[in-house]
Amino acid sequence: MIKKLTFLALIAGFGYMLWTGLAKYNAAESLNRISSYYAQDGLEEVGAANLVTAVVVTYRGLDTLGEVSILFLTASILGFFLVSGKGPKIPLQDSSEILKTASKLLEPIILLFGIYVFINGHLTPGGGFQGGAILASALILAYLANPKEGINKSIFRITESISGVVFILIGILGIVLAGGFLDNRIIPVGSIGDLISAGIIPIIYIFVGMKVGAELTSIVTNLKHSPKNNVE
Repeated sequence: MIKKLTFLALIAGFGYMLWTGLAKYNAAESLNRISSYYAQDGLEEVGAANLVTAVVVTYRGLDTLGEVSILFLTASILGFFLVSGKGPKIPLQDSSEILKTASKLLEPIILLFGIYVFINGHLTPGGGFQGGAILASALILAYLANPKEGINKSIFRITESISGVVFILIGILGIVLAGGFLDNRIIPVGSIGDLISAGIIPIIYIFVGMKVGAELTSIVTNLKHSPKNNVE
């Protein structure tokens, strides 16, 4: 009874906080100083047709570094607590032929689409995080289609590590050669709308996409090989 009352009290408190916030909410009718700067000068400075994602990896590059670090810590913590150990072996059942056949057809398409999303992140909606998540979905589909086949987890660790180091090095080069951390103008910005444009942003997105894809796949790998899911 006490647990139920506590649960109801928490729900009521959260509902009150939400209602209070919505009652006092007033939509902004104009951009603030920072947003105005992005809108007025960002396109010329960054040289990316998709200014939204370009802002994320240039002006707000430290935020992006923090987000990538959080994802890395999440994968590391899961790997720490879900270490393979002794336990009852649960026999795996083979997947259906439909799933196996579909995965063979879909995996190359999903991988190609994920690469397209982060390579063209400076031109169209997308970027490293979105493309990396798409890459991870293809690898997870491979897990589902072939549950009995093992996978070398060190590949994902190496990919994640190299991508993270390159990401940091590019950020430092922005400080040394341009105007700040992850400043994309360490190479020529180029013409807006071209694939080879926006300075170093496309390269940043490539390594962010690889890093995110490797980390998300590592999370699923750790869950698969945890003691509670010990399989044979």
